[in-house]
Amino acid sequence: MTVEKKVRWGVLGAGRIAHTFCKDIQHSQFAELTAVASRTKSAAQQFADIYKTPEILEGYQALYLHPNVDAIYIATPHNFHFEQAAAALKAGKHALCEKPITVSPEQCEQLIQLAGENNRFLMEGMWSYFLPTILKAKEWVNSGRIGKIHQVKADFGYPVTFVEGDRMYNPALAGGCLLDMGIYTLAIAQYFINQLPDLSLVSHKLAKTGVEDDLTLIAQYPDATATLACSFRAKFQNSAYIIGENGYIDIPNFWRADRCSLFQLDEKVEEFVEKRRGSGFEFQIDAASQCILDGEKEARLMPLSTSLLLQQQMHDILCKIGLR
Repeated sequence: MTVEKKVRWGVLGAGRIAHTFCKDIQHSQFAELTAVASRTKSAAQQFADIYKTPEILEGYQALYLHPNVDAIYIATPHNFHFEQAAAALKAGKHALCEKPITVSPEQCEQLIQLAGENNRFLMEGMWSYFLPTILKAKEWVNSGRIGKIHQVKADFGYPVTFVEGDRMYNPALAGGCLLDMGIYTLAIAQYFINQLPDLSLVSHKLAKTGVEDDLTLIAQYPDATATLACSFRAKFQNSAYIIGENGYIDIPNFWRADRCSLFQLDEKVEEFVEKRRGSGFEFQIDAASQCILDGEKEARLMPLSTSLLLQQQMHDILCKIGLR
């Protein structure tokens, strides 16, 4: 790998998550911000003013065809991901697509096929997987510090005010708490258990638009159980617990974790506290950029097979509650 070279990134979309990406890329060793594209030039201009973006583009086609952009970060609502990631791959760009990468297993399979046909890197933006805190927790598990995993418990909930037409509650825009928040809980369970669930029991509540706004899942794996919950109705504890036969790991705010603690019974025996320069996106930006510079087509920590598995799990859950 040539360390001196950096991947030139273009950002597609100008919402909140795009701001996080542009802020954190400044702390990346292997990436630089080249362009931001939005539906309106005024929205893109905000990025140029804040982040000193070299180029602002009105419309997305100019970004797909930009000769000085190597890779595109897709930061739009879920239901646009497939179309935009497909366009980026067909144009010869590498793609990092905000989670969930698509809204169906079929779309995910098609993107994986397109990435292969165009010989391009593709990754879902599951930034939690790249956080040093999560890596430390996995290191504790792998070294046998808590013994065999019996349970994973994780929840993610914040009150989301209902606004008519807002994408969070809009079924036409892939609204609902599962794709928005629940995917994090499914992902953390998959990361540590690393098996396919045999059976899932689901309890849910619906918003007046018909999307799920509160959901609890009990997933039975061959060797462990996961109890997971997500909600737009209330603030949850928002922690993950990795529970083994000899102890457990407590990960506060697991999806953006900057610390974790190792317990044996009631005694805290070790704590890890991370010092990061940005919000935490810089770790996935560097990981994706290193893969691209090395000529790899998917990330070891977040392979496309995991993205497809998560898509299938969410599809099955939505089928169980009659929303698919």
